[in-house]
Formats: sequence, C-alpha cells, structure tokens
Amino acid sequence: MVAHVATTAYLGLEARPVEVQVQIAPGVPAFNLVGLPDKAVAESRERVRAAISAIGLALPPKRITINLSPADLPKEGSHYDLPIALGLLGAMGVVDAETLAGYVVVGELGLDGRVAASPGVLLAALNASSRDLGLVCPAAQGPEAAWAGDVEVIGAPDLLALLNHFKGTSQLPPPEPGAVEDRVAGPDLKQVKGQETAKRALEIAAAGGHNLLMLGPPGAGKSLLAACLPGILPDLAPAEALEVSMVASVAGTLEGGQLRRNRPYRAPHHSASMAALVGGGLKVRPGEVSLAHLGVLFLDELPEFQRPVLDSLRQPLETGTVSVARANAHVTFPARVQLVAAMNPCRCGHLGDAALACSRAPKCAADYQAKISGPLLDRIDLHVDVDAVSASDLTLPPPAEGSGEVAARVTAARAVQTARYEGEAARTNCEADGELLDAVATPDEPGRALLAQAAEAMRLTARGYTRVLRVARTIADLAGSDGVGRVHIAEALSYRRQPPRN
Repeated sequence: MVAHVATTAYLGLEARPVEVQVQIAPGVPAFNLVGLPDKAVAESRERVRAAISAIGLALPPKRITINLSPADLPKEGSHYDLPIALGLLGAMGVVDAETLAGYVVVGELGLDGRVAASPGVLLAALNASSRDLGLVCPAAQGPEAAWAGDVEVIGAPDLLALLNHFKGTSQLPPPEPGAVEDRVAGPDLKQVKGQETAKRALEIAAAGGHNLLMLGPPGAGKSLLAACLPGILPDLAPAEALEVSMVASVAGTLEGGQLRRNRPYRAPHHSASMAALVGGGLKVRPGEVSLAHLGVLFLDELPEFQRPVLDSLRQPLETGTVSVARANAHVTFPARVQLVAAMNPCRCGHLGDAALACSRAPKCAADYQAKISGPLLDRIDLHVDVDAVSASDLTLPPPAEGSGEVAARVTAARAVQTARYEGEAARTNCEADGELLDAVATPDEPGRALLAQAAEAMRLTARGYTRVLRVARTIADLAGSDGVGRVHIAEALSYRRQPPRN
C-alpha cells in the first residue's frame, strides 16, 4: 500500500508543493528515505520511529520506502518529520489515507511524540490556502498559521492528540490568529542635542525611504540618530506586515504567532560575513538585508566592513531583492531596505581637529574613506556631516520638537506618496523610476537649470541625477508642494557627496 501526504519545501519566500509517498512492502526489513533529503531530513527516520513507539505502536518488520517528490528538488529542514510519520500511519491503516489527502502537513517530532515548532509555517499556510487544502502544524504555531486567512488549521500538540482528532474521539480547537505586535518605543529625537542638519536629513530619509550616510567624529550622536529613525517611520501597512512576518517565519524568529507591526531594525556587527549580510550558507537562509525588509539596516563603522561584503549590497539596494545562487538551487529573498550607515572621517576619527588628529592626516582620511566603493556611495541618497557636540551643547535644554512631531510630518508625506503611487509598483519616492519619476518629479524651469548646472559641476552619474530628483520630490512633499521647485532641488543637491578634488 502507498500513502500520500502533502507538505512543502521552502525556497526563499516560495513554498513549493512536496508529496511524501510512503510504501510498506514485503521484504527484508529496511527504512529507506529518498528524494534529495539533507542531513536533518535523513535523521527524521529515528525521530519518527521513536515518536511512533512513544504512542504505543511499532513499525512493521517490512521494507519501508519513503519518497519525497519531486525527487530532484532539494529537501531541507526538520518540518518533514510529521508528514513522514502520518504517511507511515496511513500506510499502516492507523489513520484514514483519504483524510490525510485534504491537508498540508509540517512539523518536527520529538522522541516522545510531541510536535515541535519549525520555521516557515506561515508560508506553508499560505501555500495550503492557495491549494484549497487545510494545514496541520505544531500547536505553538497555530496562531501564526491562522493569519493566512480562509484555511482550516489544526494545531497539533503531539502525535497522539492528532490521531485522536482524525479518528473523532477528541477535537483539537481551531487556533485564533496571534496578537499584533506591540509598538516598541525607541530613542526620541529630543535626546539629540544640536545636529539640526542631521535631524533634517533623517526626516527626509524617513519620509521618502531614502538611504542615508552620516559622517562625523566619535561621540557625535550618529548611532543615536540612527536608532531614532524607527520611531519616526509609519507603522507597517497590513500587506507589508504580512511580508515582514513571512521573512521572520522563514528565519524562525516569529514568536507566539504575533504579526509584525514594527518596522525591522537590524544593526549587524562590522565582522559580519557576506552570507550573514545578504543570505546564503550551507542551508540558504535570509541575511540581515532580508531580515530588515521594509525596515532599517544600520551599518555602523561602515569602512570596517569587508569591502566585498559591502559591495554585495549593491544589487539589493538597487532592485529590492537578493538572489542567492547555488549549484542545486536559486533562491530569492525580498530586500527592500532603508540603508543607514555611519562612519568616522578617518581611522582616528578626529580629522580637522589639530589637537586630536593623527600625524597622517589628511592621507589617513583618504585611505580610510577609499575602503567604500564609489558605486555603493552612489546608491546612498543623503550624505550628511555630523559635527562634534561640545560640552556647552550638552547643557542646553532638550529640543522642543521630538520624534512625535517629526513622525506626524513623515506620516503626512507618506500618505501623499501612497495616493500618488496607487496602482504603481513604487510605494515611496525612493522607488520611483523612469517615466513615473519624470511624471511626478520634473522640476520647474529654474529648478531644471540648477540641476543641469549642478550635474555637470558635481559630475553626477545617471543614478545620482535620478536620486537627486527623488530626494527633491520628498522635500517637496514635506513642504506640501505639488511641484518640485528650485529650492527643493537646491536642498537635495546639498546632501549629495561632493566629488574628490584633483
């Protein structure tokens, strides 16, 4: 007899259908598992054998063959344990095989028969919904799966309870969708003394989703400014919250079935590898740039990152996705992030201060800043100098305007962009391109003349020219202006990186 159980394989944020085919045939006792399983899947034989034994059953002394179809698709992860166990029980006649045909099954098994959590349940639920099937998953992740909408979810605490549910002797209650994540309060802009130019650049970055680079000496407040950015960004829209939660589900960081509400804020250490930053590894997992999807990726001490690691961000920053190519798989993760970077002007950090600067200035500054490639800098919309804060500045009273007031202006500007780009692929000004950008950000005649003059003087690339227009459109939105004028172009140009002098 052959039993069939539906499950899924995860490739990025794509859940591909997989069928677990179980055959129990006469012959020399054996337990064979085929279909390109990885180590975790191959070891499921022992977990499944122990879990079935824990509920008082034993595998028959026959030749057991389990095929994970399609056989040429790599299978990774421990979530195949439960579908394999149910397939065996279906082939043994313990559970009705026709009942199993109506569900997608995922879950890891413990040796005592408990069903443990496994990454990617939200994706499996969405996949089951698209196939008009129900979902069997760990009870701890039932609230997560319930967010998929119109899909029957069975949250199984253990294998025995699941069997009793299928036999009708007891019923497992349908899980309720998990709670929405509470708003997390971060640092407030009132904590930042001085730095009005930097705070203005931060507001523009938040309003349009632009990338930002802050350059200044140690202790000037760059990290604090970056930490204030999530506090002035609007909450995730429902569709965005689902996207962010799907990434967290694949990464295994979605706890308690809570739907994400806060925009992600990731700040990896400068020792991070390329696989850690953009994704990859032996088992392809999302990197920091994907875990920060629709949120903020903060890179402190930017030149201290390895140059190949930084250059690997160039494609994600341009396309909003990251593709990890392997010999046996090609995986794509979303990576629509807002990059905020901070760096010192030189290795000692005190360039321009005669009392503190090292003896190698200004050559040390040129060598230090040259660690960052020009193409990466060209993808950063806003470059701002953050000056040192004096002791007298610290004694001043807190600013009258904090994150709440700035967030209100950012929210209003984002609302304008949402209405403007309704039905378009772009969501914010930083994503507008081509004819769409020409339609919404073409400056008036004085602005056009200034931009043409500056493009030649500053040697702007085509990408740099486009990014100036995007920033100018955001500045105009913050000002409540329908069109882009000379004053908006002028301010946008002030945030561009000046070309090096010969």
